[in-house]
Formats: sequence, structure tokens, C-alpha cells
Amino acid sequence: MKALFAPLRGRRPHRPSLLARVRRAAWLAVGLTALLRAQDLDFTAVRAEVDFGRVLRPWDGFGFNYVETAHTYDYQRFPQEYGGFSLLNDRQKEEIIDLVFGADGLKVGLVKMFLGANHQPAPGAPYDHETTTRHMREFVRRGLAKTRADGRELTVITTLYGPPGWMTRQKTHRGRDLDPRHRLDLARYIADWVDYLRRREGLPVRYVSLHNEGEDWRRWNRAGYTERWSHDYNLFWPPEQVVEFIKLLRDVLDSRGLRDVGVTPGETSNWYRFAAWGYAEAIARDPVALRDLALITSHGFYHGSYGRWFGEHTPAGIDRLRALKPELHAWVTSTSWGRMDARNIKEHHGNIYTAGVNGIIPWAGIQRPPQWVGGDPNPGSAFTVHEDGTYEVRRGYYFYKQLTRAGQPGMGVAWTAAMDSEIALIAFARQQTANPDAFVLINIGGPSKVHVRIRGTAARAFRAWRTTEDGKDLYRHLGVFPVETDALTYEAPKGSVTTFFAEP
Repeated sequence: MKALFAPLRGRRPHRPSLLARVRRAAWLAVGLTALLRAQDLDFTAVRAEVDFGRVLRPWDGFGFNYVETAHTYDYQRFPQEYGGFSLLNDRQKEEIIDLVFGADGLKVGLVKMFLGANHQPAPGAPYDHETTTRHMREFVRRGLAKTRADGRELTVITTLYGPPGWMTRQKTHRGRDLDPRHRLDLARYIADWVDYLRRREGLPVRYVSLHNEGEDWRRWNRAGYTERWSHDYNLFWPPEQVVEFIKLLRDVLDSRGLRDVGVTPGETSNWYRFAAWGYAEAIARDPVALRDLALITSHGFYHGSYGRWFGEHTPAGIDRLRALKPELHAWVTSTSWGRMDARNIKEHHGNIYTAGVNGIIPWAGIQRPPQWVGGDPNPGSAFTVHEDGTYEVRRGYYFYKQLTRAGQPGMGVAWTAAMDSEIALIAFARQQTANPDAFVLINIGGPSKVHVRIRGTAARAFRAWRTTEDGKDLYRHLGVFPVETDALTYEAPKGSVTTFFAEP
């Protein structure tokens, strides 16, 4: 030890000169002043940050869902067309298609299509994929044509809404239990629908999802029958059945030459249930199911109070599977439009930054309310189609547009922060796309000045658009905001969502 310190003996420690110490004190004072003003602009603004150079994960895009047949017991006696396209003329249809898929519209990159319970009336009967899906297929075909005309592409996921009643033990639509004798029949039912959409319709189906909220076993009585006419199609899917079907459906799809169509674990009501009800763990414990799993999916409905409907944006299930298979992406395949306000966009923030998803598709974006028995429990939407053949663009469209245009497929989710829990930022880095860096500023509280520190981009100005809850601004252009000393200052109105796009 003495030898170790021997070279230091007799030396005086270095002391900076008086001038150097004065300069250092001055710089510390400047830094301290800047730090104090970080809360922010001398305590007059919320401190927020966006770092486009820190990409958290790839972004696959936002999407849209057209629901046609959702819960009718007898389609011949009580046909259902919930999406409303059947009431519109060709001009109106094209207007809506442009608003959803067009270059100046939502520019969605993902589409969800349901597989209902009326595609095969009896065991061994021919499949009928057309009668109950005519308008949904037309909507997606038109949307695909519009998207490709603009030089972009769609990704389609299809979800089993519910099997034909004869496949259940109860022998009725919305029966609770799958009859084990019809396991293979159900897998073939799903695969034939996928094959039809790809080969006959030319739709880019990339994923097939096993169920619609099939974890919620309390939707049936003890005998396995649904007592509420308003419930949509369903089947009870315990974790073991999900694991079994991931493997079975993978084999059936392969046998049909559909090797590039990935299988998902179905769609629990929220991310909390996917983790806490045992679904993620059941997949994690089965190496073959984990191998065959192509995408993690769940509905992203949020309910923050403990109780029967509790559902937080927990990443636990996603993290469990990504720890074993890091390349897995996760999508929200249905989430509420809520009250079509800033708080609803804050829920998207939770799905992106807390749950850690790569894509979001909300629940039915176009609705014809009288077609849902008892009224839709999630009545928010982008469009409402009225029985007189007119339609309206709702406030939900404009709030959603604030997100969809910013987060295009192929971009990356960028890191953000805000020192006020009524302010939240969602940011997307351009990556290798032609899209500009963009961030969305959400204010669920009162009027607030926000000081946004911006990193990881060469942009020296951002062009902004805004939607407000009072309806005064519906994706209104606000002009250009300069970036000065690497920051941007903005006065966010009460209940507002504002999107900033980097200027070239």
C-alpha cells in the first residue's frame, strides 16, 4: 500500500488559477440559472422533452375497423349491417374512403376485418364468405386501392369474432364452449376465410387472431348460454385452448400454403387481463406455441379503478414474451373512442408508452347505431351513418387524425417526457421513411404553456395542426413554430391535441 502511494508523496495537489475559478463559478451560475428556468421559463411553463434520436421501438401504424355483422342470432331473419355502407351512394362511399385512407385523410396503415359466425351453416357445408361480409370487403378493397394509388401499403389482420353455433357444445351462436370434435373444423373455417381474402379478394392479410374478448367467462350463464342479446359474437378461450390453437392453426395455414400469415393469441379485453389472467404465461411455457406466435394482440380498453372492469396499460404480458422472443411486435386491435376527446388520445399514449405497443386499431370507426341491439356500449367513432342515407364526420375523427398522420408505418416511437401529468407527448421519428419527424402534444387539463426541448432532429421549425374539445379547432392549421435554442414554446388550450411536423 505504501508503494502504491509513494509517487504522490511530496506533491501538492493541483489548484486552478484564480481566473479559472472565477470563470468556472460564472459558468456554474449560468447553468444554475438555466436549470432553475427549466421548471420552465422561470416557472411559467411545463417542461417537456422529445428525443427523436432515442427510438424505443418500431412503429407499424394506426388502423381502422369496419364492423358489418356483429351479433345477430339469425342472419336470414335479422340481417345486420352495422358499418352503414349499405345506405350510402358511391360518391359518399368515396368521400369516406378518402377521409380514412387518402393522402389528406387519416392515412391509416392497418385494417382489421372480422370473421363472423355465419360462414358455414352446418358441418361439411360449403363456406359462404360473401353474404355477411359484402360491405366490409368493399370498404377494405376501396381503401387498399386508395392507399396503393398514393404509393403506400396496408396490412390486414382478421379476427375470429365467433364460430358457427354448431361448433359449440351449446349448438347455438355465442355458445360458450368449443366442442372438441370440431377443433379442426374451426381451424379450417379460419384458414379458408384467410385464403378467400387473399386469393379471391387480393387483400394483404398478414395476421389472423384467434378470438374476440374470449377470456371473459362471465358473459355466459352456468349452462354456457348468452342471456344478453346485445353481446357480440364470442367463445370462451381459456389459456390452454389459446396455446393449442396457436399450434393447430399454424399447421392448418401451412397446409393451405399460407405460411406468411402469422397467428396471434387472440384479443383479451385489455393488457391487464392478457398478463394477470395467465395468457402470456401459458404461451411462454410452451416452446412450440412461442415459436409459432407471430404477433402479440389484445384490446387496449382502459379502466383505472380496481374492480370487475379494471384494465391498466400494463406491459407485463408483452415483456414476458419479448424476453423470450425479442422480435415480437404487439398491437392493440380494438380500443374505445371514449368521449372522442383529449383524454381518449391520452389512452393511446398509455398503450404506446406504458404497454409498449407497435400499432393501434380502434373499435368500429364507422357506425350505424340502430343496428346494434340495445345500443353500442362503445358509441364513439369517426363517422356515424344515419338511416336517411346521410353521414356525419364526428369529433373523434379529428382527434384521431392528430395521431394517425404523425405515426406512419415504418417510423419509430421516440422518447418523450413532460413534467405535468395533464400533459403528454407522443413522438415518432422518421427513421428510413419519407415522413417528417413528428410529435403530438396532449393537454387534458386547463390552458397551459409548454416548453418542449427537442433533440435528435435537424429541424429548426415545426408546422402544427390542432383539435380542441370545444369544437373550435378541428385539425386546424396553426402555422409554423420556430425551434429556438433547441426548444419550442407553445400555449396549449384546455382539452386540446396538437400535432407538430418537422419542416424540411
